[in-house]
Amino acid sequence: NTYLYLLTVYWKVPSYLSNTYLYYIINKKKEDGFRPMHPTSVNGVDDMIRLGDLNEAGLLRNLLVRHKDGIIYTYTGSILVAVNPYQLLPLYTTEQVHLYTDRRLGELPPHVFAIADSCFFNMRRNKKDQCCVISGESGAGKTESTKLMLQFLAAVSGQHSWIEQQILEANPILEAFGNAKTIRNDNSSRFGKYIDINFTKGGAIEGAKIEHYLLEKSRVCRQAPEERNYHIFYCMLMGMPAEQKKILSLGNASEYNYLTMGNCTSCDGRDDIKEYAHFRSAMKILMFSENDSWEINKLLAAMLHLGNVHFEGQSSRLTSQAMDGKDAFVKAIYGRLFVWVVGKINKAVFKPPPEDTKYVRQSIGLLDIFGFENFNKNSFEQLCINFANEQLQQFFVKHVFKLEQDEYARENIVWKHIEYNDNQRTLDVLANKSLNILALIDEESNFPKGTDTTMINKMNQVHGKGDVYVPPKNNHDTQFGIQHFAGVVHYDSKGFLEKNRDALSTDLIQLVEKSSNKMLKQAFQNELSSNGEIASQQTVDAKKRAPTLSGQFRQSLDALMKTLTACQPYFIRCIKPNDFKKPMLFDRDLCMRQLRYSGMMETIRIRKAGYPIRYTFDEFLERYRVLLKSSLCDPKVVRRNDFHDTMLELERMKELNEKALLIQRVLRGYKYRRQFLRQRSSALVIQKNWRGYKGRKLYRLGFARLQAKVRARQLQHHYQQKRVAAVRLQAQTRGYLARKEWQRKRRAVILLQTNTRGMLARKQVKKMKRDASTQSESITAQEMVDDIFGFLPNMVGGQEGQAPAGFKDLEKQGERTRPEEVDLDDLPMVEDIPEEDYDDLDEYSFSKFASMYFQGAATPTHVRQRLRQPLLYHEDEGDVEGEEVSKPPTVQTISEEDEILVGEGPTLDRPMTALEKLHSIVGYAIVRRDLRDEIYCQICKQLQENGNRSSFYRGWILLSICLGIFPPTERFIKFLQSFIRFGPMGYAPYCAKRLRRTVANGVRGEPPSWLELEATKSKKPIAVSVTLMDSRTISLPVDSSSTSKEICQLLSEKVSLKDTFGFSLYVAIYEKVWSLGSGREHVMDAISQCEQEVKRKGGQEQHAPWRLYYRKEIFTPWHDCKEDSVSTDLIYRQIIRGLRFGEYKCDKDDDIVQLSAKHFYVQYGSDCSLDNAKTVVQDCINSSLLEAKTQDKWLQMVSTAHAQKAAGVKAEVVDYARQKWPLFFSRFFEAAKLSGPALPKNKFIVAINWTGITFLDEKERRLLQLSYPEVTGVNTMREGKKFGQSVSLLTLKGDFSLNAVMAGNIAELVHMFLGGLRERSQYAVALQEVNQDDPTFLSFKKGELIVLIKDDELTVGRGWIKGKNERTGKTGAVPTDAVLVLSLMFCASVCLSRQPIKDVNRQVISKNVAPERLWVKSREPIKQPLLKKLAGNSELILDLCVPILKYMGDYPTKQIQTPLELTDQIFGPATKDEALRDEIYCQIMKQMTSNNNRFSLEQGWQLLWLCCGLFPPSQSLLKHTQRFLESRRREPLAPDCLQRLQGSLRIEPRKLPPHQVEIDAIQQNSTQIFHKVHFPNDMEEVNTSTRIRDLCQTISTKLQLVSSDGFSIFVKTPDKVLSLNDSDYFFDSLRQITDWSKKAKSVKEGGGPMNMSYLVFFMRKLWFNVSPGRDLEADLIFHYPQELPKYLRGYHRCTKEDMVNIGALLFRVKFNNDKSQFVLIPKMLKDLVPNDMLKAMSTTDWQKVKSINKFMTSEEASLAFLKVVCRWPTFGCAFFEVKQTSDPNFPDIVRIAISKQGVSIIHPKTKDVLATHPFNRIANWCSGSTYFHITVGNLVKGNKILCETSLVKTFITVFYVVYLLFLFITET
Repeated sequence: NTYLYLLTVYWKVPSYLSNTYLYYIINKKKEDGFRPMHPTSVNGVDDMIRLGDLNEAGLLRNLLVRHKDGIIYTYTGSILVAVNPYQLLPLYTTEQVHLYTDRRLGELPPHVFAIADSCFFNMRRNKKDQCCVISGESGAGKTESTKLMLQFLAAVSGQHSWIEQQILEANPILEAFGNAKTIRNDNSSRFGKYIDINFTKGGAIEGAKIEHYLLEKSRVCRQAPEERNYHIFYCMLMGMPAEQKKILSLGNASEYNYLTMGNCTSCDGRDDIKEYAHFRSAMKILMFSENDSWEINKLLAAMLHLGNVHFEGQSSRLTSQAMDGKDAFVKAIYGRLFVWVVGKINKAVFKPPPEDTKYVRQSIGLLDIFGFENFNKNSFEQLCINFANEQLQQFFVKHVFKLEQDEYARENIVWKHIEYNDNQRTLDVLANKSLNILALIDEESNFPKGTDTTMINKMNQVHGKGDVYVPPKNNHDTQFGIQHFAGVVHYDSKGFLEKNRDALSTDLIQLVEKSSNKMLKQAFQNELSSNGEIASQQTVDAKKRAPTLSGQFRQSLDALMKTLTACQPYFIRCIKPNDFKKPMLFDRDLCMRQLRYSGMMETIRIRKAGYPIRYTFDEFLERYRVLLKSSLCDPKVVRRNDFHDTMLELERMKELNEKALLIQRVLRGYKYRRQFLRQRSSALVIQKNWRGYKGRKLYRLGFARLQAKVRARQLQHHYQQKRVAAVRLQAQTRGYLARKEWQRKRRAVILLQTNTRGMLARKQVKKMKRDASTQSESITAQEMVDDIFGFLPNMVGGQEGQAPAGFKDLEKQGERTRPEEVDLDDLPMVEDIPEEDYDDLDEYSFSKFASMYFQGAATPTHVRQRLRQPLLYHEDEGDVEGEEVSKPPTVQTISEEDEILVGEGPTLDRPMTALEKLHSIVGYAIVRRDLRDEIYCQICKQLQENGNRSSFYRGWILLSICLGIFPPTERFIKFLQSFIRFGPMGYAPYCAKRLRRTVANGVRGEPPSWLELEATKSKKPIAVSVTLMDSRTISLPVDSSSTSKEICQLLSEKVSLKDTFGFSLYVAIYEKVWSLGSGREHVMDAISQCEQEVKRKGGQEQHAPWRLYYRKEIFTPWHDCKEDSVSTDLIYRQIIRGLRFGEYKCDKDDDIVQLSAKHFYVQYGSDCSLDNAKTVVQDCINSSLLEAKTQDKWLQMVSTAHAQKAAGVKAEVVDYARQKWPLFFSRFFEAAKLSGPALPKNKFIVAINWTGITFLDEKERRLLQLSYPEVTGVNTMREGKKFGQSVSLLTLKGDFSLNAVMAGNIAELVHMFLGGLRERSQYAVALQEVNQDDPTFLSFKKGELIVLIKDDELTVGRGWIKGKNERTGKTGAVPTDAVLVLSLMFCASVCLSRQPIKDVNRQVISKNVAPERLWVKSREPIKQPLLKKLAGNSELILDLCVPILKYMGDYPTKQIQTPLELTDQIFGPATKDEALRDEIYCQIMKQMTSNNNRFSLEQGWQLLWLCCGLFPPSQSLLKHTQRFLESRRREPLAPDCLQRLQGSLRIEPRKLPPHQVEIDAIQQNSTQIFHKVHFPNDMEEVNTSTRIRDLCQTISTKLQLVSSDGFSIFVKTPDKVLSLNDSDYFFDSLRQITDWSKKAKSVKEGGGPMNMSYLVFFMRKLWFNVSPGRDLEADLIFHYPQELPKYLRGYHRCTKEDMVNIGALLFRVKFNNDKSQFVLIPKMLKDLVPNDMLKAMSTTDWQKVKSINKFMTSEEASLAFLKVVCRWPTFGCAFFEVKQTSDPNFPDIVRIAISKQGVSIIHPKTKDVLATHPFNRIANWCSGSTYFHITVGNLVKGNKILCETSLVKTFITVFYVVYLLFLFITET
């Protein structure tokens, strides 16, 4: 073989001669006993296990043949042998990556990608960490293999993430700082590294961590001949800009001692300038700041300058020590700088694992460590390096030989033991045994006087007799040898101890501490300490010294070996083919030596005969069960070798594909059969019905035809006979009829003319009469009204005569104010109706009502006869409420003048006066509601077409009086309003106003008074006077409908009274006084009662001496005198008057004296004159008391007490009266007990005041007294006709049912007091026991007192209050349904109510509590999941349950959380974990079951609505969820929830929680979500399940675009414009973008959560196959607006002619045909011309442009612009201005254009295309932060482009979409 190689390669002998010579040699050797070569060795094999010649020559021959053919990779089982080709081969393209992805080992030719794919595949399949040990000599290609492994793993991850690129870019930085040119390798790693790459569960790279080992620091100061220092120095000097080098005073590499010791400053094949650019790009990618880079450069420059420092001195020893100290300092700086750089890289690429203990991180480790070294002079570094290689060799031996053969022996497998080269003895001598070499070096290093000589003496003494250690030749020789697995290596012991100590002097550390360089201090952070610590460090025991370099290295190696042992290992053996680094040169001896010491021969044997791949029986059966032909499996087949593994995997994939096809075939067959059967069944039904229908139709059609034929013949015969007779008869008849018709028409015309002429004449006469008597008629009408009201006296009184008893003083002192005109319609009404809408009332004529509702033949017009029956239908009179009355007479006809009001006809047993007739009609209307419409209808009927003026006016007066007393029913009110419109002058508006007032305030209870009749006569308001308790009298206008509430409110406004509650209107006559309250009581009813009282006593009712007073009737329990001084003053005056007239009496004289003294102070202040005192005594002391004691005595007592008074006495008097006489400040109601606890009497008076409710008999004796805490509730009920309305009082002493006329007023007043007390209450009693572990909640026992605390976050409306347990003193949240809020306000009340609290326990809350039901609402978070399948996830379920309770308001929260935060907590986990979805459905429905809190229920429906749109429940829960929704269809959101649920079943679930827009919409009860989409500016309805493509299609359809292809949705945030993925949900995409933007902004600004504004755009993204004119709408709306900015920014290269033409077109687009704008062309050039061509033409030249495109419209000009631009190669490109640092030949700022041609780099100024990279040449890309990285060409030596732009997200989106589309087109 050697001869053949020399003949063909070196001596260039022709192949036929070389083959002849080879044949001769073979035959010659056969004769000498040699056998022929095996056929497998002729052309070589992929896997050396398959070699027939299993010997060293066969192995070498196989590698040689493959190396000659350019095949550098060969398998040895699963071990890859890689021969360094020293040239770039086409093996590392993107196609190769795709080819080897997801393929089994051995399926394709050997490749490093196959090993990487096996690591990745086994990691995911076996869930076990993997590692790959790459070993070999220096220069064998270990570093390149490591980088290729990394490239493949990043590519197969498929995420194009920034973290992947960061991991890849760590290599250029580490190589710059840790690699150097040596005599054997141009890029030799002078340190070891282990890269641990972390993967997610889905196989994506999520981080990495780099461990480094033993950097060769001595290289910084010393290099061997033909070797260089570390790359970073040369790259920095060559690539750094001149200005920066000037700042650092740097020059060329030849100027520095540290760089010229090896007499080599350059490296062939290495471009230091380009490498420095890559290094700078990598620094940016790995988040090194500009300041970091500059500080690193400063330190590197400082090292170079230190290298040039020389020392001079008298002693050469001192000079040498100084030089050594300087070098030690530089080495220390570089070493620690390297450590800092590695730490910075790890900080960027390493992601700490989450705290979740269940999280399992998978990883693949790559070990790239220094190879075995044997130089002419080997030092301490080589010993450590070779020791590490010994460890790795032992790891290889252990896994490949020891463990495997031990397992075969343990399992009794027949096996012939294979001998192998075990280096364990070498490891024992180096590190394992006691007094090993490394231990001796450490020991000697710790001795202060230890030297290299003493060290080698000890090694000779201990190991000199062994065969591993080779001692020096003599005592003066400093070299010793070690028998390594790769051969003997001799080490020079000089400097061993110094290097091992690796210590810095204290002086240098102090020097660093004083340095101002922050980077230097960071690098020495571990060494820096205080002076005291440094001093103490010198005195510590020697055993506690800092660890030696070898000790640290051994610890690192031990940790590395543990890591490797825990992983499943793969091995790559790198072979160096020659020492000259030349391609196609194969040194057989060198390669044979490497194969021999690597144990490759033994490896092949054991892999060929053994079973390296092992499974447990269960694992094997589980994985390969699909290959079984039966149900039984023999465990003996479990062991396999590599070939078996590959074949089994291939067979397994084949079988799985076949089974998958079988399953698909069966399922599809089942699906389509089922569909076919359903369709066939449907078709049969359709056919059956259609055939039946068609048969019936044909039958009916045929039978009908037969009948028609027969009948036609019969009819034809009869017709012919009759036709002849008919023609004759017609002729005679038509003549007769024509003559008769003419005569009839003539008579009709004559009659019509006669009547028409008569009608016109009568109308003319009437008009003449009306015009002549207009003035006399108005006078006559007024006289007529006066005549009608002739029974009234000339003056109607009221409020005349003597004042009632006790009010005479007010009459004497009062000064009546002038009446004020007040529009009563402006007063507040209890119920108001709008004024008549006359357009609407036209449809409600009285005639129409009569036709609809009148009985019999009754007409709507006036008649003179009496009615024989009612006009309207009436039901049984028993329906009349109240007392039975006799049947009323019908309203008399008003055809005669004296029939109504002054009629003479007998209607009862005796003649009735006018007033009696009026009272009779009104009285029946008041009592019987069903007669009101009858009365109004009879009046309207008699007014309709009534020609008798007297009767007409009498009717309208009667109607106006009735309208003020009672309203019509709803049925008739519109018709009555319509009728009133046509009343006589003055009456129409008057009656309409009275009707509105009566409808608003209700029916009166008494007939009209004399005052009302007088007011009706004049049609003016009634003036009444109301007297206040401070003697003021106010006159107010009232009408028939005025209520006490209106009068009280008007009075309070006039006197500026704020605290109006409890002030009531009182009416008094003679000795009677009663309250009208401040409600719906009619004032005129009270006046009418007063007139009747006068009449009963024989007086004249028109002069009744009634009075109206405004007084305080009742206090609220929470009354505060400080709130309203006016109220306090009025009450004070009332009390003083009451004292004087004996209304309020004191038990003691001293109380009267104190009150009088306070009044004295109020009236006169500090003036205590006798006259004033007499006045006070007369004002305050009752006459009976003055008789009991003399006036002087009272004067003395009051004067003495007066000196003790102070300010604020009015409030004191009021509070005293309130406390002293609560019964006098009560509201009284008559009532009868229907049921309840026994009382002495069943009829009594109910007195309600601020202290409680009191039952009194007729003598005002207390029958029962109830405080408000004893009253638990009140409600009203209707008991039927007999009893009327009743009120029910629920008390602790029993429930009372009371019948009362004013039952509603009782219930309203008690309810108001109870509600007000509970709102202001500070106390509650527990209804049930609550025990909570959460300190947020309050724990309490049943019956305990809870003190309530005001809290804005916890409100009753949400079902929570804050309270304090009086027993324990603890505070917390209390559910409102667990306590009873007491009607108490003060602590004193609480003390008095302790006993009633026990009654509460006994009578109110002693009901049996139902057992807890898990399916109904609860306020406490559940401790365990509702579903069994989630049992054990208590913490997770609690995290779901609490946010649901908080959102629904069923759980208090200390910190306010937004609805978005809560929905994120609820739905976020479920969008990622499908198992949680059913649990969320169940918990929401649980909280909505038996939920009586309306707020909570509404919030629950919102959650369920959101949930139904996010994801559906499982099939097992689906029917129950549907039933839940169907059973609650009355809820507004239930149908929408059901619809959304059905929709979510048809689509895939959402990926993210709801967006803020969705939450805002549902919180506003809107189930339609509209989102504004700009360009065009429009609103689009967006559903929860709307995808981006659906939205694009909807917009395209609405805009009538030809196609939506190429369009997309863009989202613009404050700093970015992002394109959305078509397949994503719209709201998921919005949520992802806004969340990312908010997070980035929050981190940047250091704030909390914030709102993020954004805009949504619809634009074209892809410009493939865009042809202007094909889609005019798209051209005008999108293409033109999107291309115009690119043109104006100067992105395109255009000629001057194109610029002029386009400028004219743009002018036409802007101004159309407006010629007046031509003069503005020079001023608006920036809108017409690209920015870089503004000065291309002068102003004069631009004026000539106006003649171009003269006849174009604006749309045509837009289209013409597009047609011009589309011819340019940059049309449709997406342009980005970026900053690049990758290529020094390009400018810093370039323009990148992305189109279907690829990625083009354009010069921004010249617009020249600098480079174009088609997509098929782009190997990888990724983005992160503001950077975008592209790798073009080969993965090893490909071009790298690093771009920096703020629009990186848009850049990567456009790039990715265009790239995928390119791949699709290419494949198609």
